[in-house]
Amino acid sequence: MIVFPAIDIKGGKCVRLLKGNFENLTEYENSPFDQANTFSKIGFKNLHLVDLDGALEGKLINKNTIQGITKINGIKIQVGGGVRSLEQIDELIKLGVDKVILGTKAIEDPSFLKKACIKFDNKIVVAIDVRNGFIALSGWKRQTDILATDFIKKVNNLNISRIIYTDIDRDGTKFGPNIDATVAFSKHSKFPIVVSGGISSIEDVKILKNENAKKIEGVIVGKAIYDKNININELAKII
Repeated sequence: MIVFPAIDIKGGKCVRLLKGNFENLTEYENSPFDQANTFSKIGFKNLHLVDLDGALEGKLINKNTIQGITKINGIKIQVGGGVRSLEQIDELIKLGVDKVILGTKAIEDPSFLKKACIKFDNKIVVAIDVRNGFIALSGWKRQTDILATDFIKKVNNLNISRIIYTDIDRDGTKFGPNIDATVAFSKHSKFPIVVSGGISSIEDVKILKNENAKKIEGVIVGKAIYDKNININELAKII
């Protein structure tokens, strides 16, 4: 089980959103770099970074912050937020990013996703954000009629590194992950699944760890860490 502490960056600060709503934003004291350094010292080897400014602007905004975090020894980071071109993917990888997350662009343009997977071997992560089984795009503002299970079946032949499956209605709520929906989705995917949305306790993580046989590779934990609902030292022991 890989545990990915989450760092969302906006305006150079470490923040968290509730259900992806930019109007319901909480700022935290530590800078993104300091927070990443803290996670590293505790023993985490993987981080999940989202450039929220980039997601809004459609281009990489917090480049210097991301590059600084890549310099922390022993840390691998996956980064998303507004990645819309092969050039942007290349730029992130050259900064030292381990994997690049594609969301809206990958869903809307499967040919682009195919090109990215061919050019950047095993570096591409696809984020699938789901509300009631259907994919939402553009920072969750735009609901589609695309079933997540239908989409994954169409891309199962590509060289995708992993899938991040987010249940939007659980994100930032700390109500616990939607385990049944996640496991059901994983049965349609040939790729490892990283679960995001609603993690509220160590017990949630342990339950997901026991689902490993169903392709669940890891879990992203955000708000529950920052609000101290989860002891990060205990969380690090689960890795």
